[in-house]
Formats: sequence, C-alpha cells, structure tokens
Amino acid sequence: MATGVTPSLRGRIGKVASASAVALVFGEAVTLVQTVALARLLSPAEVGIFMAGTVITLFLGNFVEGGLRSGLVQREHQVPEAAETVFWATAGTGLLMSVVTLLTAPVVGLAFDSAEIGAVAAASSGVLFLFSLTNVPEAVLQREFSVWRRVVVGPSVSVTFALVAVGGALAGWGVWSMVAGLYASYVAWLVTLWSITDWRPRRARASYRIWRELARYGLPLVVGSIGARIQQVLEALVVGRGLSEAALGQFRYGQRIAQIPGRAIVEVGAIALFPAFSRLAGEPARLRLAFLRSLRWSVTGAAALTGLMLALGVPSVTVVLGEQWREAGVVVTAMAGLGVGKALTSVSEEVIKGGGRTRRLTWYFAVELVLGVVSLLALTLWLGLVGVGLSVSLTAVVVGVTCLGLSADVVGVRARELAAAVVPPLPCAAVATAACWALEHLVLHSDDRHLLLALLFLTVDTVVFGLVYLAALGVVTPWTARGVLGAARLVAGRVLPGGPR
Repeated sequence: MATGVTPSLRGRIGKVASASAVALVFGEAVTLVQTVALARLLSPAEVGIFMAGTVITLFLGNFVEGGLRSGLVQREHQVPEAAETVFWATAGTGLLMSVVTLLTAPVVGLAFDSAEIGAVAAASSGVLFLFSLTNVPEAVLQREFSVWRRVVVGPSVSVTFALVAVGGALAGWGVWSMVAGLYASYVAWLVTLWSITDWRPRRARASYRIWRELARYGLPLVVGSIGARIQQVLEALVVGRGLSEAALGQFRYGQRIAQIPGRAIVEVGAIALFPAFSRLAGEPARLRLAFLRSLRWSVTGAAALTGLMLALGVPSVTVVLGEQWREAGVVVTAMAGLGVGKALTSVSEEVIKGGGRTRRLTWYFAVELVLGVVSLLALTLWLGLVGVGLSVSLTAVVVGVTCLGLSADVVGVRARELAAAVVPPLPCAAVATAACWALEHLVLHSDDRHLLLALLFLTVDTVVFGLVYLAALGVVTPWTARGVLGAARLVAGRVLPGGPR
C-alpha cells in the first residue's frame, strides 16, 4: 500500500482486499457455471424477459438506500444513533418502494408490450424490502474492514442464486427460475449478513437531525445513482422494445460479462478504499499518496481485463455459452471500455466521498446521464446492438476522466501526477491486446474447435496476453511490473501448497 498509510490501516485494507480477491474469484467461478448452465437451459428471450421485468426494481432500489449507508460509513460521531436512524429510515422506504413497484408493474408490462414482463415486475417487488434490511449491517461491517463480509456473504449469495435458478430451469420453470433465484439470494444475503454482525436495532435512539445530516451527505449520491438507473431503464426499453426480447437477453449476458472488471475493482479495492480515505481525509499528504497508488493499481488491472475483452470477447463467449450467444460476445467486445472507465470513476468517487465532498459528484452524474442517453439513442439507431455496447463504453470512459478531474483538487494532485498514474499501463495493454488478437483470430480460431481444444487455445491466448503485458510493463514502468510479480508470488504463497511466502 501507499506510504502515507499507517501500517495498521494498510494491514486492514490489505486483508480486506485479499479476502475480496479470494471471494471474487470464487463468486465469479460460481457465476460462470451458473451463467453457462442457464444459457444452455434458457433462451435469450427468457433472459431478456427477466431483465425487463426487474428493471423497475433496480431503479427504485436507489431510493431505498438513499445514500444513507455511505453517510453512515463516513460518519465519525454519534455512530450508534446514526445506525439506528439509517435502519428505520431505509426499512420504511424499502417497504414503500416494494408497494410502488407492485402497483407500477402493469405499466412496465405495457411499456414492453408483454404481460409476462409485467408479471415478473410484480413478482420481484418484494426484494426491495429485503434489500432495505441489509444497509446497516453492510455499513457496520465496511467500517470495521470486515474480512468475514467478503468471504462469507458474497459467496453464499452467488451459490444460492446459482443452485435455485439452475434447479428451477432444470425443472422447466423458464424465466421464473431466475425470479426464484433472485429471492433466494436476497434471503441468503440477509441471513449471512446478520449472522456475522453484532449490531442490532433498538440499542440507540433514531434522530431526525441525524437523518437530515446523513441525507444531505447522501443526496448527491442518490441523484447520481438515479441517473445511472435511468440509463439502464432506457437501455432495456431501447433494446427490448426497439430490437427484441432476444436481443435484450444477448445484451444482458454480454453486459454481465463486460462488468467483470468493474466488479473486480469495486469488490477488491473500492469497498476498502472508502472507509480508508475517510480516515485519511484530515491528513492531505497521506491521502494524496494513497489515492495515486490506488489509482495506478486499479488502472493496471482494468487495462489488462479491457484488453482481454477486446481480443477474446466473441470467441470466449461463443465457446463457453454456445453459438446462440455469439451476439453477447459482440456486446462484450463493444463494452470493453467499461473496465478502464470504472477504474477511474471508482477510485475517484471513493476519495471524493471520503473527503465529504459529495456535491461535487453531481457534475459527473450529469455527464453520465446526458452522454449516456444521447449516445445510446444515436449509436443504437446507427449500429443496433453493437451501438448499445459502444455507448456504454464511451460513457464509462468520459465519465471516468470527468470524475478523475473532479477529484484532483479534493486530493491536491496535479494533472501530471494523474497522468503518471493512469497512462503507462494503457500502451502496454494495447501491445498485449494486439498480440493476443492476432494469435486468436489469425492462428488459433478457438470458436471453430471442439470444446476442450477451444478452452485450451483460449488459455494459451490469455497466457500470451499476460506475458506480453508484463514484459511491456517491465519496459515502460518497471516498478509496476515488479509489484505485479510480487503480488503474484504472494497469492501463490497463500493459495498453492508449498508456494513461495
């Protein structure tokens, strides 16, 4: 970790990051198996119906949390009273949003011209209340840099959804297998979360004054999340109604795979960075060093994943999910910019939140909404499903650069320092991407082989990408290459028997 971060804080961040990495690998492995199974058992249209039916649930979920959880993580005084306030405020809002979702479900069905989509919307309304009960335990565990939250809750949710959804699909439930999996995963989330935290309601008194303070802090976050959700609703409408339910299913699975870099950044780094930046907010020099180092590592990882998506998006998705999902692979390739954009946005947003300057985020939220909507409509009309993916990439990168600029004076860094942290991995990833693309598309052609040989060839592609990327990093930024090798040795020592320690 950065110099400027105390050894105790560095150790706590490191433990959470390591636990998050392990949990992420496990969770993504489970998700991959579940995704492959559902892709073989369900049609793209059925997946599209589920996505369209849950779009209103995702949108109203932002109102449930209301930015209050982030305010609780950042708060340094009257924490018990704040926790009690957040619990009752979010529980009440969650119940209200569940009722609103149920009542508006017919409208969703009309918007997509599908009674089944409306039924899915109504059936999924209850998850909003379940979600509301997770906010305080999540915030408490995040404040405590809880390792157990990383290694218990996330994997349990992934496994539960996979077992129920795949089991339901095997039983012939169709789209309703995913609805059942959704509810089961939320129940697993609640049970595991409350079992590992000591916090319980009724141990302090809720306060209207504290609610106002937390709401003032969280309002810009809510505004921003609403913008992002509006964009997601429009994506679903434009693709599901303008193209087809099957296209929406292709988009859903392509988007899920393309979001892996973003999930990795959030799960491994950002969740630990927010409370860490909050603690360092009063020490500008240490905050600056921690921010720059976090930014460098996030971009280094995201650039690699973005390059792999560009080079291997279509063949890897086609091999793993089947020929009927080839268009999802095209979506993955078109969305490749999401990784780097999320890396820039995530670290910058966490430091702005940690510094208590959340109003500053409204600028990047405005850019995200306006650019996202305009580019979505224009590129979809021009390029169809590929245009939807490109609009997501374009918006992510522009928003990332915008958020990076907004964080500069909060942290006290100059443009030259930001460029030194962000730019070096990008040409290295470009070289590795070109080598990997040439090997796959000119020589190996994995998607034309039988399954075992195809998987072997994709593995060779990935290894070649990694070696070329590491070699390029060694030339352009040797200290980063040494850090990557050191991290790899550390992981090997912890995971492999007899590995270096």
